[in-house]
Amino acid sequence: MGNLERNSARQKDLTRSKTPRRRLRDTAYERLKDAIRHQELQPGQPLSETYLSEILGISRTPVREALQQLTQEGLLQVIPGRAVTVAAPSIQGVLNLIHVRSLLEPEVARLVAESPAPEVVDSLRNTLAKMQQAAEQGDRAAWSRADAEWHETLAQACPNTLLAELSLQMRNRTHGLSVDSQTTQARILDCTAEHRQVVDAIAGQEPQVAEQAMRGHIDKLRESMFRRLTRS
Repeated sequence: MGNLERNSARQKDLTRSKTPRRRLRDTAYERLKDAIRHQELQPGQPLSETYLSEILGISRTPVREALQQLTQEGLLQVIPGRAVTVAAPSIQGVLNLIHVRSLLEPEVARLVAESPAPEVVDSLRNTLAKMQQAAEQGDRAAWSRADAEWHETLAQACPNTLLAELSLQMRNRTHGLSVDSQTTQARILDCTAEHRQVVDAIAGQEPQVAEQAMRGHIDKLRESMFRRLTRS
């Protein structure tokens, strides 16, 4: 957990101040979720409540509550008699999650494209530019962060907040597996182009095109992840 430790050391002084417990819990939740999504915490890795409390500079109770919330969302799993670990879904489990994503995310794109605010389109394009730059440089970590930002921007623009929340939860449960050391630069570039198709359809206020573009992106993701998971 070297990266998590280094990032946490910079913020300990802030979190040690007299901060309400709810805010501390939210801080622990966001930092642990980001560590999972960006593979600073690996699938199957056991998590010590005491150790996390120490490196995050947050007391054990808010950390425990954050772990419980992440477990409810499927990012962590409890192994009876052992520990809380980062979720390591089976191949079938991953495919099931992607199937759910294929049902939710095209509808999110369609709804956003019906009446997109100019600032939403600008934000999606700006984030897409970050993805393109990271893809061309082969920077998987930067691309992954920009990809997360892109999907969060899209979800926040969705008028159906429950749909957006569910779609993000399903995506977060597969995000750590979407781009890893086995993902080729060609695939990252292709994935960026797939996101661009969605943005172009949203900017053009073409709901059906946006829906189809997102569905095509999820289909390609399913194919890519299945090949990598079956090889490993």
